[in-house]
Amino acid sequence: MSNTESLMEFPCDFPIKAIGEAGFAFDAVVVEIVNRHAQTVGEGAVTTRESRGGRYLAVTVTVRAQSREQLDAIYQDLTADPRVTMAL
Repeated sequence: MSNTESLMEFPCDFPIKAIGEAGFAFDAVVVEIVNRHAQTVGEGAVTTRESRGGRYLAVTVTVRAQSREQLDAIYQDLTADPRVTMAL
């Protein structure tokens, strides 16, 4: 398998998780970043989970990914945002 080949078949549903500090509209920030590159996020596509101590918020957005390049662009924008501590 070459570096350009992918094990994923597109289009596919793909969960994108971002973690950041709780206490502001972090979920809205993540959805806005994802929406730059993907179709508008549908109802039920966003889930959130607060850390045990309540300091961090994990936001998972499931998108209908069209290509590897689309996913790469989403992750680049997420990691470039200073409010995002980690993107998985």
